[in-house]
Amino acid sequence: MKTGHSLLILAALALAACSGIPAQAAGPVEPAAGSGDQPAQAPSAYPDLGKAPELTNEVWLNSDAPLRMKDLVGKVVLIDMWTFDCINCQHTIPTLVDWNDQYSHQGLVIIGNHYPEFDFEKDLGNLKQAVKQWKITYPVAQDNDGKTWAAYHNSYWPTFYLVDKRGHIRYVHIGEGDYQQTEAAIQALLAEPAS
Repeated sequence: MKTGHSLLILAALALAACSGIPAQAAGPVEPAAGSGDQPAQAPSAYPDLGKAPELTNEVWLNSDAPLRMKDLVGKVVLIDMWTFDCINCQHTIPTLVDWNDQYSHQGLVIIGNHYPEFDFEKDLGNLKQAVKQWKITYPVAQDNDGKTWAAYHNSYWPTFYLVDKRGHIRYVHIGEGDYQQTEAAIQALLAEPAS
């Protein structure tokens, strides 16, 4: 798929995320340049979109220490780009909590990367209160400087990035909705071998 076509798909998805209309996951796209080794397995419905950028966040909730992608190899990681005052993000939280409860023992790690839209969302006390209010038990990283947000070239709340056991992005979903499709991707990536 040509880069221009990919950008059109992502732009349409972004409009749906901003308007609160459920968006579809990005379709198959070519791996990013320099994405490293390609899977040795049969072609997948979830193509290799390149190596996931490292997490550099230092402030974490629900985690004893900062999480790093290099330490999560062998796990399937769902990174949720969110901010607590976004209504679309709020709508996704119950599903993320359910997935964490259902799949964490199978090797799924959900990480909420909190990049604030407004100044009051930058306050760590407010973030802690939101995490408590929404009963979020999975790790949440405070990303006030937007380093992780920028590393993933993200533009919209919420956006899910599913990273396979080798540390490669395999699925992206912008906006709320299509939970069955995302859950199918989680299940498929959990079923794949680690190498």
